[in-house]
Amino acid sequence: MSDSKSLNHDPLSETDSILSQDFYGNGGHAPARPRRRRPSKPKPTHYKVICISMYTKDIQHLEEKVAELKRRGYTKANKSQLIRMALKQMDIDKLPPPQP
Repeated sequence: MSDSKSLNHDPLSETDSILSQDFYGNGGHAPARPRRRRPSKPKPTHYKVICISMYTKDIQHLEEKVAELKRRGYTKANKSQLIRMALKQMDIDKLPPPQP
């Protein structure tokens, strides 16, 4: 390859500065004003958000129960409340023994 076809300057050598200034940076604009952060509220400790998996039929049944409660006037009924209520009523001593 002859010297006339080779580049005297590597255009990729300045990639980091180009990206940091133009792409990641402010592109030569005035610096943005820092956002004011609201004072963080202490996180509640009396509950936790969890994720559980349920069969779609069980979810449908749960949602039907909530809808029926709302129809009967319990306007603030929700799935979490219904599950908590069911847990309070469950007596594990009355469960049949597990099948081998």
